[in-house]
Order: sequence, then structure tokens, then C-alpha cells
Amino acid sequence: MNYPEIEFQPRDVIRKYQDGRLQEAVAYLAAKSPFYQRLFRENHIDPNKIRTLDDLTCVPFTEKKDLQQHNHDFMCVPRDKIIDYITTSGTLSDPVTFACSEKDLQRLAYNEKISFMCAGLAPGNVLQLMTTIDKRFMAGLAYFLGIRALGAGIVRVGNGIPELQWDTIKRIEPDAIMCVPSFILKLISYAEEHGIDYRNCSVKKIIGIGEGLRDQDFNLNLLGQKIKEKWDVQLFATYSSTEMGTTFPECPFGCGGHHHPELIIVEIIGDDDRPVPDGEVGEVVVTTLGVEAMPLLRFRTGDMACIHTEPCRCGRQSFRISPLVGRKNQMIKLKGTTLYPAAIFDVLDNVSYVENYIVVAESNEIGTDKVTAVIGTRREDRDEMVKDLKDRFRAHLRVAPDVRFDDIDAIRRIQMPEARRKPTKFIDKR
Repeated sequence: MNYPEIEFQPRDVIRKYQDGRLQEAVAYLAAKSPFYQRLFRENHIDPNKIRTLDDLTCVPFTEKKDLQQHNHDFMCVPRDKIIDYITTSGTLSDPVTFACSEKDLQRLAYNEKISFMCAGLAPGNVLQLMTTIDKRFMAGLAYFLGIRALGAGIVRVGNGIPELQWDTIKRIEPDAIMCVPSFILKLISYAEEHGIDYRNCSVKKIIGIGEGLRDQDFNLNLLGQKIKEKWDVQLFATYSSTEMGTTFPECPFGCGGHHHPELIIVEIIGDDDRPVPDGEVGEVVVTTLGVEAMPLLRFRTGDMACIHTEPCRCGRQSFRISPLVGRKNQMIKLKGTTLYPAAIFDVLDNVSYVENYIVVAESNEIGTDKVTAVIGTRREDRDEMVKDLKDRFRAHLRVAPDVRFDDIDAIRRIQMPEARRKPTKFIDKR
């Protein structure tokens, strides 16, 4: 499993390597997984005939509902080999439980170690972790394990509380921080309000999780631009999920998330459920490699992206995955324009007077999409704000959703209900 050099090999070498790893993964599932044993049997699939990546198209997809309905059938090891239990965030549906063996935790540590290395971290660096490590959250644990494996220092502060974050930065002087990118704006705002010289503090790198920082052309998006204009630090975006157990990290050149071929196989699937050409947007479908307790075969992530195959200037020749376009089941058709909620978020995250918001999609009386941005703000000149927001939307999206206002605390309660790890920004009532 530990083979970081594979990212720097020619594409034909990577392809041959992944063919071999796929054969191992399928043989393991055929021997150990009740779910995939049944899937092979019911679909008359001979696992021994799945020899190359091209052969994957004969295998049905695994979906989130399969994990929800048949969770225990995905387990490939006895209960006494499980070291840690994890649940997904449940942002779009009921959370799913994942179990990890000791081998799986070692795999997570390796994944994050090489991902941090991709962003230029090394022994001697100190990372301030602004994500939770509890509440059955895989990512926070993975980051902690990865930094330990790398031999760098870590400061486990957890999420939120700008005052505590700045106190920690002052006391310990980390050179990197890891958090949800929109929280950086709250850190900056707090620093400006309290006279903190954040531009000259110890932090030189910010690694973002859970939100995009770049557009499809790899330029910084509105959120990334706003952070960079205020705070001239290196910005790195990442893409990962609990189901994948793998991170696609940016290198300093910021041209997409690098693929770790020893950890995951990726397909990009079109509307016809067939692979699309390189560079074309489709749904990300993954097959995990080296997972012991709950490996997955052709799992539909619901994320929309494309892959770029030209070698990166950093020397890696494995493909890079683009910034996410959005979630497949969240696509909006607004006044003839196709867009995803993330594009609306990007505009709202760049408006200083917007304290918080929720985007709501509904079907109107003629069956087309109606989209409303529900805004929390402390300003009173609402007519002027509506005009300004609609102008911003049209400038960046060509169309403008409806805008209405609500109490900041009321929106916050909807965004972050009790026990939720990630904020709810989009409500789909269609």
C-alpha cells in the first residue's frame, strides 16, 4: 500500500499498477464481503474476470442507500478487529457508519502524511487543526494521524472560537492551519476588530477542507480571492470523503487535487453511466484500495468533477481532480441556466454584510426551479441590499435567485442543528 513513488511514474506504469491492485481488491471482496458476494452472484459476475480498469464497467454501482440499508453486509472483518467507529456527516441524508481496523487507521495516516507532504509540510512544521477530532468524525482523526506519521507538530484546537484560535497562534506560533475556508473570514474579522496583526503572524499556509477555493480554471474563486486579498498566505484546497478514506490534495502549483494511485481507483461517469473523456465533467465514482474493514467497489459519490491528465509542474504524473462543480442531485435549472448551490455560496461568502445564509430550492407552479437566498444581516437598508445581491449574482452566474431576509439566530439554528458537524447551507424542497 505504501508506495508514494507511484505518483511520479509514467501513466502507463500507473495504469498497470492499478490493474494489479484492482485484481487484489476484487478477490478480497469476493472472499470477505457479504454484500459484494451477493452482488457478484445476483449479477452473474465472475470476479476472476475483472482484470483491468476497463472491466469495471460490468459491475453495478454501489450507492449511499446500499450502505444505509445493508451496512453490516459491507463488513469484511470480525467485530473484534474493529478499532474505531466513524459516521459520515449526513449532510444530504442519514449518516452511514464506517468501521476501521488497525490496518485502516494506518492507511488513513499514510494517506494524510503524503497529502500533507504534497502541500509542502515536513518534520519541523506545526499545524493548527481547526476541525473536530471527536463526534465520530473521520477527517479530524485522519489529520491527527497523518501529522504524527509525518513527524510534524499538531495543535488540536477544534473548530470555531476565533478568540481561542488567535490565542493559540500567539502562544504556539504554528506555521500552518487547517480549517473550513469560510471560517478564515471570521478569523480575519475577529483579528481586525481586536487589533491583531494577523498579516505578520506565524501562519504561512492554510489548508482548506469541505469548501472549494478555486474555479474550474484553477484561479481562486471569490472566497479564495477575498482571503488572499486580506491575508497573503499560501492557500491549499483538498477533496476527500469518509467513503473514500482518501484525500486529493493540491500541491503548491494549485492545479487540482493529486491522485494517490495506491489508495483509490477513480472513474468519471456521465449521465449514461458510462465513463466520460478526460476533461469532461461527470460524477466521481471510486473503488477503494487497501481498505480492510469496509472496502467499496464502484461507489457513486454524487460529486461532479473532471480529471486532468497532463503532468503537473511538481513532477507528479498521476491525474489531478478538478475543483468540484457540485453535487449531482443538487443541480439547479434557474431561468434556463444550469448551476449548483456551490456557485451561489461563492457569491454570498464574498459579501461582507451577509452574516449567514441558507439557499432554498423549490418547484414553482409551472414545475421549474425556484431558488431563494435567505440572508441573515445586521444592516437595515434591505432594498439596497437586494439590488446589490442581485447585481452580484447576475455578474457571476448570469441569473439571480430571489432574496429574502431572516433573523441571524434563526438561520444559525437551521444551519447547525444539534449534533451536526457540517453547516446546512442548501435545502432542497423539490
